[in-house]
Order: sequence, then C-alpha cells, then structure tokens
Amino acid sequence: MSLAKMGWSVDIYEGRPDMRLPSSKAAAQQRSINLAISARGLAAIQAIDPAAADRFLSTVIPMHGRMIHDAQGHQQSQPYDRDGQCINSIGRAFLNEDLLGEALAVPSIRAFFQHKVVAVDFDRKTMHVRDVEGGRDVNVSFDFCVGADGSYSIIRRQLMRVVRMDYQQEYIPHDYLELKMPAGPPKEPGGDPTFLLDPNHLHIWPRHTFMLIALPNKDKTFTCTVFAPTAEFDRLNSDEDIVRWFQANFPDALPLIGEEALLADFHRNPRSALMSIKAKPYHYRDSAVILGDSAHAMVPFYGQGLNCGLEDVRVLDILLRDAGVDPTIQTPDGQEDPRLARALATYSATRHEDLVAACELAMDNYVEMRHSVTTLGYRFRKALDNLLYSLNWEHVTAKDVTAPLQDKTFINSPTGWLPLYTMVTFRPDISYSTAQRKFQRQSQILETTGWLGAGVAVGLAGITCVTLLRRLYARA
Repeated sequence: MSLAKMGWSVDIYEGRPDMRLPSSKAAAQQRSINLAISARGLAAIQAIDPAAADRFLSTVIPMHGRMIHDAQGHQQSQPYDRDGQCINSIGRAFLNEDLLGEALAVPSIRAFFQHKVVAVDFDRKTMHVRDVEGGRDVNVSFDFCVGADGSYSIIRRQLMRVVRMDYQQEYIPHDYLELKMPAGPPKEPGGDPTFLLDPNHLHIWPRHTFMLIALPNKDKTFTCTVFAPTAEFDRLNSDEDIVRWFQANFPDALPLIGEEALLADFHRNPRSALMSIKAKPYHYRDSAVILGDSAHAMVPFYGQGLNCGLEDVRVLDILLRDAGVDPTIQTPDGQEDPRLARALATYSATRHEDLVAACELAMDNYVEMRHSVTTLGYRFRKALDNLLYSLNWEHVTAKDVTAPLQDKTFINSPTGWLPLYTMVTFRPDISYSTAQRKFQRQSQILETTGWLGAGVAVGLAGITCVTLLRRLYARA
C-alpha cells in the first residue's frame, strides 16, 4: 500500500493459496502465535493508511498488563503502563486477511497466489516464477523487488548470490505448541458466551524454564501457547504424561482448557521451532530490499515481530520520499536509479542497529517472562522504574508522538527516566537501539548506586529520597 500510494504498480507473488480460503484458514489455526500489536505497529499503519489503523483498533482486545499465574493458581496483575496504555490482542489470520483485503482494494495492486519465486536475476531485474496451480513457469520483469517472504526467504537467499551479506541464524533450544481455551457459558440462558479469564490481560504461567501464555480472542476464546525446552516436550510421551505435567505446572489452566481438548491439540497441532535471524545489508543497488522476518526474524517474547515489520515499511516509506524517488521516471536498461539506490543504501545503513537491538531484546525478554516476573528483584526494579518515571517533567504518551512519525523516522533523544518496556512498546518515536542503550545506561546507574534501594525501602515518601531520585533522574 505504501508503494502504491507513491505511484508504483504492485504485483504480489505468494507461494501459498489465498489465505482467505476455508482450507487455508484451517491450516493456519494449527500453528499461529497470536499477535500483540502495540503503539509502534499502529503508528506505522497510521503513517501509511490512517483509516486502516482506525479499523484495526475496532477489532482488537486491549491488554493493560500481564496476569501472572503461580503454581498454586493465584493471580497477580502487573500493569504495563502507569497511564493505562495497552497492547492489543489480534488474531494473526484476521490481521493478515484484513491487510490483504485493504491492499487488494487498491486498483494498482494485484495478487498472484500459488506462484512461487524460484530464482531472481537482480541485474536484469527478472524473476523466475512457478505457477503451481497452472503447472507452468513464467518469467516476470520488475523495476523494484521487495522481499517480505518470511524467515525462509527465497529473496534473501537469492540476494546472497550477489551481495556480501553477513548472516546469522540461531535456533533456541525451545519449541512452542498452540492450544485453545474455549469460551465460557453465557451468564444467562440465551446470552452470549463469556471469557473464562480476564480478557484485558496477557496471561502468563511462568515456570522458570518453560511457560504457558494465553491471549484473548473476539469470540471469547483464548489462544494458548506452551513454550518449553525441546527436551521437556520430548518427555511427554503419553496422554497420562501430558495431563500429569499440566496438573503439576498449570493446575488452574487445565480445567479451563479441558483434558480432552488439551490432548486433541497436543496430537493435532505441530510443535514448532523458534529462531532468530540477523542479516546485513538488506538491499542490492536499486533492485531489491528485504523487510520483516526476511531480514530479522525474532523470537516472539517481546511481541515486536509484527510491530517491527510494520515499522520497516514506515521507515522505508520515509526514506524513499526523502530521496525523491519517482516511480514514473523510466531508467534506461542497465542503469541505476540513483535516488532509489541511495534510499535503499540509507535504509541498510541506518536500520541495521535497530533490528539487531530488536532481536536481542526479544531474546532477553524470554527470561523475563518465564522466570524474572516471579522474583522479588524484578518487582522491586519495576517499582523503582515506575517511581523514577513518575518524576519526569514531561509527560509523553504514544498519542503525542504518532503524528510526527509520518515524516520522521525517529526522535532519538528521549529525556528523563523511561522504563525499557515503555520505550519499546509505547514510544514509537524512540528507535530500538536508542531504547536499548538508554536502558543499559539506566541499569548502570542503579548498579553503581545500589545503596539507593535501602533508602527507597525505608522512606519512599521522604524529601531526602525524592531528592536522591531526582538526581538519578537527571543522570538518565
């Protein structure tokens, strides 16, 4: 949609069948971690299509915090933000179908399903495409190729043939498996189904080396996902092992999911691997660029995969416009479009640090979700973060910074004390790498002034304590 608005005629080549078909929907339900779209992703959609952003917001379920379930079934709410800002649960299939529908409603966009890209000649700007349904191969010419074809990207692999690309792929020793928690019974005869858990929280059952999470859906169900070491899954060899493991570790979740449904999901749904990908550069001359998981697949524990991919589009859109790229200008064969080449080079050079930071933050957050959230040290650090954050002179929320991001990539000089989660999730004007550096600097401040903890615990409301906190705030 971004490219079409600039004047390009856009053809989408998708190797899979149309995701809107019933057969495609059934397959997608077996392996699909729910999506959490936050201010960063919404700001990107807003920059490209404000009306679409408003429509998406009408279909999401807001989650204002984590609900931590301990081994005894007790629950503890941990709000995400002091101002009530939230992340939003949305079904992956619904979002993908809606985005596809929005795109295909644009006259200059076409989609070719079951068309697999086999090879690309980036110098001649031609693609060899296999029409699976028609049983034939076709050659397609292009002016500009955007690879957004996922973790196992064929466009990325083809780029490696012409670009000296640094590439790192890392599998973590954990798998995930999706489960379903059904809707609850209506409160009164003939009424609507109900949620079995609070729908305005992301529910987490942290168990140190593994965890269960649950995100709400519009039909009052919850999409649940088990993340565990591969070796842990391998020990679940029988129905009795599976049920016993759930009874021991998730005693309050098991009756809500149901033993029969639990076993059916374990046997039907695939166990899937989790990996992280880092690459550089992301482009070749004026011919091609890779975005999203093709360039930076990340583990899902910060909920930033979708948001980061959407932000890729926003950043590239700004750089193309800033460079004055004009798709109506015909470049003679064998020559580069200097403006397009410059914009893509700038994207590779300036985006890499942020994408590496996003991948690292996502990996680090797995430890936080499955273990740290249960510890006293984490809760103290979070309380201290929020206290220092409350002393900021300037009060900034996502709504305050969204409009300027239509023309600016980032505002990389945030002031005051900011919790890491706030910067990553609710401040789309702060790049991932800036957030990471600021968090590291703030952590160093707390480590080098460890004596502050005693002062906070003894006299949080005292004038002396507030003075000390303001000094720390000034150093952040």
